[in-house]
Amino acid sequence: MTEQHDRNTITPDKTPIKHDNQVSMPAKKPLAMMPVGLDDGYADTKLALADGRLLVIPSRARIGQSGVTWMREEQRCIFEYETQGTLYSVGAVDGDPTQFAGYASSGLNRAIVQHALQLAGLAGQSLQVVSGLPVGVFYRRDGQQRKAAFAQKRDNLKIPVQPLSRTSAKGMPAQPVSIVFHEVIPEALAAWYDDVIVTLPDGVTLDADRVAAPVAIVDIGGRTTDYVVVQDQGIVHSASGSLKCGLLDVKAQVAQSIQDTFDLDTLSEQRMALALEQHRIRLHGKDHDVTELVHIAQGELVERIHSETRRLLGQGAELERILFVGGGSAALAAEIANWFPHQCIAEHPAFANARGMLKYRQYVCEDAAGTG
Repeated sequence: MTEQHDRNTITPDKTPIKHDNQVSMPAKKPLAMMPVGLDDGYADTKLALADGRLLVIPSRARIGQSGVTWMREEQRCIFEYETQGTLYSVGAVDGDPTQFAGYASSGLNRAIVQHALQLAGLAGQSLQVVSGLPVGVFYRRDGQQRKAAFAQKRDNLKIPVQPLSRTSAKGMPAQPVSIVFHEVIPEALAAWYDDVIVTLPDGVTLDADRVAAPVAIVDIGGRTTDYVVVQDQGIVHSASGSLKCGLLDVKAQVAQSIQDTFDLDTLSEQRMALALEQHRIRLHGKDHDVTELVHIAQGELVERIHSETRRLLGQGAELERILFVGGGSAALAAEIANWFPHQCIAEHPAFANARGMLKYRQYVCEDAAGTG
């Protein structure tokens, strides 16, 4: 662990959380607009809603019309959205790549997020949203915030997106979802908020023991693996950061291996996603087992993440525990199981960030006037 000067307080506005030992946190006054936790990742987009619902969709969309005429509207699985004069098709399409530096502030991102909100049945509503950026994008190496990066993302989702289908993804009349307040916090740190703010049947508790304990969060995502070490309510930057690799690297490597093995010029993105899930692919009317190709790609990813984890955390002996979150922690649970004697995987780890973002909006960040 490092000296005190190498830490930032955990809240973006540099205000520490105040807490008493296991004291219930009083809820704020009811918000005029619904709060939403939004983890809009490169591979998947996850929502956490105040009524307890969790929703995930693939971050899959492309520029242009769907090119499909639906004989029955209720069978529609591709939806079109327009934003800033550009049309996007979202859903069961071969999506454009999301692994580019400007994705978080792109129209592609806005269209996918709008589709997720429509699927959640929020058509026509105004929302207060908290989302995130990778730790290495949110902070510089010296711990200073990259204010331009999160300002771009914050402003991006407030740009209007208009559904073009007659009905929404939930079968309701198509109405745009408006995001009138949007705060951005570091990913992985969001999972820390999820861990220390505990929702109980009779209220909400800030777990003082968890707040006080030094802990590392390892967030294995689609494009990045994030690390955050929190000690004394401060982020230890020398042991925190982002590694640019994740489950999408497995997907790309397996896709290339399948193309090479079966001498294919192209392979659809949807077919590839199914192959990763089922470890087989259907080509020329026959099923082919690709388990070995998947295991090879996963093994290479695990080695890269393991090396970076040891570099940043060492043996983690001075940490109370190491908490693994993110979709990659679920997908690679067997491969990462024995890295530390005091590690654990969060419950429903793919949603840990989204849940933490929702709790941050509800219990930590200041009330919004609609302009945040």
